Amino acid sequence: MSLAILAVDDSRTMRDMIRLALLPAGFTVHTADDGLHGMEVLEGIDPDAIITDINMPRMDGFGFIDAVRGQDRHRATPILVLTTEAAPELKQRARAAGATGWIVKPFDPDKLVKALRMVAG
Repeated sequence: MSLAILAVDDSRTMRDMIRLALLPAGFTVHTADDGLHGMEVLEGIDPDAIITDINMPRMDGFGFIDAVRGQDRHRATPILVLTTEAAPELKQRARAAGATGWIVKPFDPDKLVKALRMVAG
């Protein structure tokens, strides 16, 4: 079974790295370059899980998580935060907003695949 993932990150390199990590593992990967773009992409897809960065222009990861959680059909969609930030207060804020988990960059591709299978399987 192929799991569909939406990856939201303003870094093209990071979006490419996520795609390279997930495609060989059988995931379908949709990408967006910030939170607002992520909301647009979400209108046309129903992902099994979402990966988001925190620091992005236009709409940051916290705003994006809030917006996703505000939609009935995505209220239970797992959201993994993938970021260079490791501060406990930011993790707490992300959890409060509705994030499912937190992965610090640089990420281990196998761990990302395992984490996604765990939350989306």
